Amino acid sequence: MNKVVIFTDSTCDLMPETIKEHDIHVIPLYVNFKDESFKDGVDMTSPMLYEKVEKTGIMPKTSAATVADFINAFTPFIEEGCDIFYTGISSKMSVNMQNVLTAASEFDEGRVLVSDSLNLSSDIGLLVLKACKFRDEGKSAKEIKELIDELAPKVKGGFVIKSMDYLYKGGRCSALSKIFGTILKIKPFIRVKNGSMYVHKKPRGKFYSAIDVMIEEAINDLPNMNTDYIMVTHSLGDEYSPYIIEKLKEKTDIPIMETFAGCVISSHCGKGTIGILYILKDNFE
Repeated sequence: MNKVVIFTDSTCDLMPETIKEHDIHVIPLYVNFKDESFKDGVDMTSPMLYEKVEKTGIMPKTSAATVADFINAFTPFIEEGCDIFYTGISSKMSVNMQNVLTAASEFDEGRVLVSDSLNLSSDIGLLVLKACKFRDEGKSAKEIKELIDELAPKVKGGFVIKSMDYLYKGGRCSALSKIFGTILKIKPFIRVKNGSMYVHKKPRGKFYSAIDVMIEEAINDLPNMNTDYIMVTHSLGDEYSPYIIEKLKEKTDIPIMETFAGCVISSHCGKGTIGILYILKDNFE
């Protein structure tokens, strides 16, 4: 059986030390400011992104990795006799999945196996770490794909949005929605299901009130939660993460991994956004 190499994209929001420890290969997506283009996590970090927005007033746009990016990354490993497993951002949120499938078709059948995470951020990261675990157990790329395909519907993640500015300025909510959200002090609680984002709840008041709603739901899920990891992921939300981690540790011994959102995720959610993400034992309803 060929050696299996695990690939993902920069929206997985895993920390560099975790990526290195588990021998994960990451393909960056792009963040664009008019005519300038930067590779997510390579040429630009989230703090750099927010600083550039503040200085220029230009909102970033994001774009997928190209077919050529994938082919160039995969080719050396294929030539060495390795097989590749890849999972990344949901096909309903980006053409990234379409591009990787096109790239995979350039190699012999079965050499590049692709699984749609149906998700984003460290929800992807959770699946990538599972894929690494299966690889280390000696499973083939085909077997890993089958297992990750089964796990993807069981991933449950949620984020609370501190400010609607990025959603509005980036064209992802109407001016009217922003006005009402601001007046009513709504902090949207966003979930992902079947590959798409939706507003799960609309907590009002202080940001910590919305965080408490998210924590309560995670605690309620503990009996049905996979015990590998719980992710607490944020975009410069360092002041809130210790509070969430402390509350979760009061209720569970499941390892909690804190991660930082990359530029692509930050471009869509804005500074202060924070989430709790995990895998369930049963499909996410």
